[in-house]
Amino acid sequence: MPPTDAPAPRGGDARPRAVVVGGGLAGITTALQLADAGVAVTLLEGRPRLGGLAFSFRRGELTVDNGQHVYLRCCTAYRWFLDRVDGARLAPLQDRLDVPVLDVAHPRGPRLGRIRRDPLPVPFHLARSLATYPHLSLAERAAVGRAALALKRLDPADPALDGIDFATWLGRHGQTPRAIEALWDLVGIPTLNAPAPDASMGLAAMVFKTGLLTDPGAADIGWAHVPLGHLHDTLAAKTLDGLGVRTLLRTKAERISRTDDGRWTVEVPGETLEADAVVLAVPQTETHALLPEDALDDADRLLDIGTAPILDLHVVYDRKVLRRPFFTALGSPVQWVFDRTASSGLTGGGQYLAVSQSAAQDEIDEPVAALRERYLPELERLLPAARGAGVRDFFVTRERTATFAPTPGVGRLRPGARTRAPGLYLAGAWTATGWPATMEGAVRSGFSAAGAALSAFGRRHDHPLQEAA
Repeated sequence: MPPTDAPAPRGGDARPRAVVVGGGLAGITTALQLADAGVAVTLLEGRPRLGGLAFSFRRGELTVDNGQHVYLRCCTAYRWFLDRVDGARLAPLQDRLDVPVLDVAHPRGPRLGRIRRDPLPVPFHLARSLATYPHLSLAERAAVGRAALALKRLDPADPALDGIDFATWLGRHGQTPRAIEALWDLVGIPTLNAPAPDASMGLAAMVFKTGLLTDPGAADIGWAHVPLGHLHDTLAAKTLDGLGVRTLLRTKAERISRTDDGRWTVEVPGETLEADAVVLAVPQTETHALLPEDALDDADRLLDIGTAPILDLHVVYDRKVLRRPFFTALGSPVQWVFDRTASSGLTGGGQYLAVSQSAAQDEIDEPVAALRERYLPELERLLPAARGAGVRDFFVTRERTATFAPTPGVGRLRPGARTRAPGLYLAGAWTATGWPATMEGAVRSGFSAAGAALSAFGRRHDHPLQEAA
């Protein structure tokens, strides 16, 4: 029997109606899940495309991703999303984790190391890689092993861990500044979008335990071999259309309110939409502005969830300068470099590299000329083949609020999917998913919001990851 807060069916079309506000991965996932369960869904997106902050745009002959996005084999929710929009083959995973790490600041010249796994059970799958990792001393490698075993015993959901920073915990477990730079931050900065001193230990424990200390293949890396817009916009829109979802682009929700009969209205320019449920799948500040009074115990806490930027530098050379699909660097301001030549559609024998800079607070507003002057010589230092190569294009993309800031204490600020207002739900990577601000977290939040709404409708709902959990 439906819960008492579920609206009674209307005459004619007896399906419950839902409006999902926000067409990023969280909103798309919510809409897919609701429509799969027979709900009539309207999806609103203020931009002229779907995909949120993981999108593509045209620049001359290139199709450019606004930033480099990767996922891991343990990202089972995002992998579900790729399967659901028929895009998994377009964003394949590595057969086995293999990350080239180039240190250009070593006294004896540049040294290349690798973080890779063997086909062995945890933790032996990384033992050989750690034992031969040239960027740490023997004592530092041994200390890393001990810290990893201590981390494996932690419960990332323990509220006490959320209250301390990752660097403090690492220091207590014998990690040197060099070990933090050459290993822990090497992984932590791109996944958390924060260096160890600025990251919640709870979120850091979740990342390292899930990615490196559960299943041997959990950290195998996947990335789109096509523009992100093809996955998150074109294929997603096609799938939504096939389910009968009404998608309204360039349409922002201006106000939501509950009616006397327990339903909801969503006001958009020129129209008022009626719904039995509303899901807000927009950033925390937009959610705060739309929330009705008393929908959360303390809605102002949403405004205390900070944001962190990501900067991407895009360089088009007149010849091939990088033989690998990607690498990461030490002893340089450059963090991660990816070859985006094929996915961008570049022709004419050149090469297009994307340099992804997470936690870029110090550089996010720097002029393009200053960034060019700083980073082109760095790329030449890292890539000898770039010395003397012609630069056809250099441009920058900036996401000033790319992610929520994973600061210590952020866990107590992140709300769940349900609100105090029956029929109103929240989604977004910033909600209480247990994950940092990743594509995985966004999709998981969509699962939670859709599941809560379907439960209120009295509809059977099997969680997509139930078998994998």
